Amino acid sequence: MMISQTMNGRLNQQITAEFSAAHSYLAMAGMLDGMGLKAVSKRFIEQYEEEVKHALKILRYVLEVGGKVGLEGVPKPTSDFKSVEAIVQASVEHEKRVTQMINDLVTLAEQEKDYATRSFLDWFVDEQVEEVSTMTEMLNIVRLAGPNLLQVEGWVRHQMTEGKT
Repeated sequence: MMISQTMNGRLNQQITAEFSAAHSYLAMAGMLDGMGLKAVSKRFIEQYEEEVKHALKILRYVLEVGGKVGLEGVPKPTSDFKSVEAIVQASVEHEKRVTQMINDLVTLAEQEKDYATRSFLDWFVDEQVEEVSTMTEMLNIVRLAGPNLLQVEGWVRHQMTEGKT
């Protein structure tokens, strides 16, 4: 095995965290669709798909370096958000937590002088900058729109057609 047991375990935790995030984004998409925000819902489904890809990317890496994949169950996602702002705020907080988890993995890789994993994690470091930025921008738009959620819907549609989400 090219990674330590500690790193293997932490990467498995990250896989579970990514699948948990996907599960949450899918639940949020359902809530948003129920509110009539079809474009915003579609954007959250895209986010769901992205999180699954992240989990699979890590899983493949673990296998490539001879580690063992050990998946945990994902917790039931929250489904009682009071507003669109609360949903997007939860997404921002989630992305910040994931960023911290990735940073902690980088720190561990550096401590262990595990340069292969350190290099692998660079992609996730860069990806998290985009993830936090995108969700923070959406939160700002939701706050600016206030009660006029159709403005948020229009903004998301525009972003999607421009390929910016």
